[in-house]
Amino acid sequence: MPRKVPRSASTADCLPKCPTGIQGLDEITDGGFPRGRPTLVCGGPGCGKTLLAAEFLVRGAMRFGEPGVLICFEETQAELEANVASLGFDLAGLMRRKKLVVDHVRVERSEIQETGEYDLEGLFVRLDYAIDSIGAKRVVLDTIEGLFAALPNEAILRAELRRLFHWLKKKGVTAIITAERGRDGMTRKGLEEYVSDCVILLDHRVNERIATRHLRVVKYRGSLHGTNEFPFLIGDQGISVLPITSLGLNHAVSNERVSSGIARLDAMLDGKGFFRGGSILLSGTPGTGKTSVAAFFAQAATRRGERALFFTFEESPNQIIRNMQSIGLRLGPWVKRGILRFHAARPTLYGLEMHLATMFKEISTFRPGVVIVDPMTSLLAAGSESETRAMVTRLIDFLKAQQITSLFTSLTHEGSALQQSEVAISSLMDSWLLLQNIESNGERNRGLYVLKSRGMSHSNQIREFVISHQGIDLVDAYIGPGGMLVGAARAAQNAREKAAALASEQDAMRLRRTLERKHTAVERQIAALRSEYEAEEQDARRANGQAATRTLVLATDRAELGRLRHADPERRVGARKHSKRGEKRP
Repeated sequence: MPRKVPRSASTADCLPKCPTGIQGLDEITDGGFPRGRPTLVCGGPGCGKTLLAAEFLVRGAMRFGEPGVLICFEETQAELEANVASLGFDLAGLMRRKKLVVDHVRVERSEIQETGEYDLEGLFVRLDYAIDSIGAKRVVLDTIEGLFAALPNEAILRAELRRLFHWLKKKGVTAIITAERGRDGMTRKGLEEYVSDCVILLDHRVNERIATRHLRVVKYRGSLHGTNEFPFLIGDQGISVLPITSLGLNHAVSNERVSSGIARLDAMLDGKGFFRGGSILLSGTPGTGKTSVAAFFAQAATRRGERALFFTFEESPNQIIRNMQSIGLRLGPWVKRGILRFHAARPTLYGLEMHLATMFKEISTFRPGVVIVDPMTSLLAAGSESETRAMVTRLIDFLKAQQITSLFTSLTHEGSALQQSEVAISSLMDSWLLLQNIESNGERNRGLYVLKSRGMSHSNQIREFVISHQGIDLVDAYIGPGGMLVGAARAAQNAREKAAALASEQDAMRLRRTLERKHTAVERQIAALRSEYEAEEQDARRANGQAATRTLVLATDRAELGRLRHADPERRVGARKHSKRGEKRP
């Protein structure tokens, strides 16, 4: 819900404010209505004047300990109790606890004779008693037309109006006086707005069969206030005003990364996925797979143990769960476990502000880690482009302030500029993924690329986006001299390249086998030559041994023969020495 804006010191010091407790209204009025002074709330039938005034009293009694008095001139006490019961307001209970007095004053024209001396003294007495009986700090008069309907004399009316407002100021109560809107002015009499310190104008307009209530602070003496016209809604918990100024750009940021649920997409996002708390825009033409990517993102969150909230404006939850089963995604168990919640509504069911308030309520109660809006562009059916942009801007600011990662799908149309979102909010997004159809060779395929992703070095290449029974896969698109090929053309090109690679590999294997055979033959020849060499070497060594033995034997025999012949000893010795050296004697 909108955060409370700190009041400026100067305003708080100079003019005491009475907080209304109405969501968003205190931010617009910088603290509430002027304390101890009357405020005029005017508008046409059905714009919410009585409900705003009643909530002012109920919030004051329950939240701020300020009892109140409600004087109604048109509705009875029973009717009023029944009318505000739908907002959860228990008027009867507050009355029993002496926190509220509801008094119905019936004014009949036929019972009044204008004598020139008619005044509101009786009302003052009645009102004074009611205020003093419970120590009321707040007063509501609803509506002033019921009180002055019998006074056609403008001079008397002007005098009594001034006297009424002066009396309320003197009594020191913070008052709301409701008034019907006039044909040419803010009120029928055209006087009340001049004597009021604060004037709130409510409006209920129907634009293209969609009704939206608006609130504007027309006048606020002595105080700063929002001057814009703010949409507001009446829900089951009262009035909610959602000023765009209540949210800003001072939210905290996280360096933590969260997976998209698609591994290849995480790889394109610097290998880590999106930043936690960031806003993601996924745009594409019909049938490109935006909801499928969103479903994978939701499943990734549930697997991390985070709650995921899925706002869908075109398909029912059961339809999404059934369709995702065809691509291998089972969301039903997560829904049963309460981790994944769908909120489905037609965009035209109610206005943008009601959608926004419903989203705020769902987010505040479910407290998800991931929020998905699919498709965001459906909201254009509930308002203009500028209104939708303002609504989405507030939603994004709210989600960022809560550190909730959000994914918005955006439907773009064939023939339009793909790099342009339908509601022109791309500049608000931290990451922008584009899905597009690629038509070639008589077939249509899908492509995905990251247009931007702040704070990370993301891929700038396009990937072919393939959806099958096994889920989502991102395939490298073939980019060659003939351009980019996807689908069957890419598969055929891959088959051709695979066949060429296989043929090259087979040629290489054949060459390797030939070399291996030659190597084996060479090795075999080397082994045979080495064996032959070793045999010859052994033969040579054996021959040398035999020759030495023969020389020794001959020398020995000669020596023996010399001894037998009594040869010269010197010669025998020489013959023996010679024989020992293995030399031949002369």
